[in-house]
Amino acid sequence: MNTLLTLGDNLKTFWDYTGMANAIFIYLAIAKEYEPLLLIPIGFGILIGNIPFNEAAGLQVGIYEEGSVLNILYQGVVQGWYPPLIFMGIGAMTDFSSLIANPKLFLIGAACQFGIFGAYAAALLWGFAPNEAGAIGIIGGADGPTAIFLTSKLAPQLLGAVAISAYSYMALVPVIQPPFMRWLTTPKERMIKMKSPRVVSQTEKILFPIVGLLLTTFLVPSGLPLLGMLFFGNLLKESGVTRRLAETARGPLIDTITILLGLTVGASTQATTFLRPESVKIFVIGAFSFVVATCAGILFVKFFNLFLKKDNKINPLIGNAGVSAVPDAARISQVVGLEYSPSNYLLMHAMGPNVAGVIGSAVAAGIMLGFLY
Repeated sequence: MNTLLTLGDNLKTFWDYTGMANAIFIYLAIAKEYEPLLLIPIGFGILIGNIPFNEAAGLQVGIYEEGSVLNILYQGVVQGWYPPLIFMGIGAMTDFSSLIANPKLFLIGAACQFGIFGAYAAALLWGFAPNEAGAIGIIGGADGPTAIFLTSKLAPQLLGAVAISAYSYMALVPVIQPPFMRWLTTPKERMIKMKSPRVVSQTEKILFPIVGLLLTTFLVPSGLPLLGMLFFGNLLKESGVTRRLAETARGPLIDTITILLGLTVGASTQATTFLRPESVKIFVIGAFSFVVATCAGILFVKFFNLFLKKDNKINPLIGNAGVSAVPDAARISQVVGLEYSPSNYLLMHAMGPNVAGVIGSAVAAGIMLGFLY
């Protein structure tokens, strides 16, 4: 009996130290297709990070052993190099035409940032320190790179839980948002048909990232690492003369950085630090922040419509798209809209608040960084 107990204890120790329980993220990525481009690197990184290396042996393979390959690659997370490079790739693949054509859609993206500050308040009430609450709150922006960037600055010890929570809920946007979209809108509101956006000139597209950069510099300079690279990548795309650079930024570069980011974030997440009550709290607050962001966007559109003429009213079903989950949130607007009117195509309109949400979440991160860092 004692032998069996000892064997059981040994197996439990092996399970805990290797982090095999965390292989669930690989399962979710493959079987459920929950953000596979990041959850597979993160899940595999978790397995690597929980292997009990003997640091005394001098192998220098652990992520926290100075000079090891993983430690060097992890500096891209700790020092905040990877997220800005991902933002450059996002800028190079994003078309801001819908937002330029209808600037008032910016306000929807701004309204959805209530999810960030609502989660920040909830984290404070649940006992987290202000810097930790800021890192947890950014989950509400539905922007993985932004969450990782801010958490690496404010609360590195929460990096794994925040990153996995952010990307998990981004993958669950099609599940979380539709019930609230239906609950908060009336049949008449869901049938609103918006005017086709005007054609945006090439000059406007080129000026947008330049003006955006200048406004960021004046208003939220702490957001420059993210927004500066976002606008730079967009200028590469829209200038028309740097096609090779734009293709590199939105293709091989962003793919490479995504792999390194996911692998090292996962490797930094040991079972002893991840499998804690605080991680459960972070997941609960993350869900709360997504609900608040979705509802805030929809309710803002309903309120805004009170001041708009009949021909200029906005369909509240695009209010959910103000979160930064591009382009999934915009697709949900389209899918739900078509359920009630098969000829009502909302995707092109929803992309406006959707890309505004990318900018809004980065601005919110800059504000948090400025106050809490």
